[in-house]
Amino acid sequence: MILLWIDDIRNPLDDWAERYAPFRPDEIVWAKNYDDVVAFLIEKGCPDEVCFDHDLGEVGENERNGMTCAKAIINYCVDHNIDAPAYNIQSFNPVGRENIRSIIDGWHQFYINNKKRISNENNTTYNTQSTS
Repeated sequence: MILLWIDDIRNPLDDWAERYAPFRPDEIVWAKNYDDVVAFLIEKGCPDEVCFDHDLGEVGENERNGMTCAKAIINYCVDHNIDAPAYNIQSFNPVGRENIRSIIDGWHQFYINNKKRISNENNTTYNTQSTS
């Protein structure tokens, strides 16, 4: 079990992680920014659970925040045809919190509603022989 903790300030080994998910310290990976999240996805794949902060200290036109991280995780799920991980949001930003919730829940609903079709598409075999 792996908890991916996304937050630039709050240390997951302070009592925050216990409030959101009872993972052991060796099961918690602290990602402080978008690059850490992408590196985690490449190295380890999708985590079992994610705790999101929205405001990750970057500002400006190319700001990468918790929503950007949520999109990266959902893109990984889409590419691998898997459901979204369990999640919590520890952000104090109400708009950011709702945006993260929307993208995660949106993929989860789509996945659940289309799971059979997605599974069938992945297992489809095509007859390449001509019938004429």
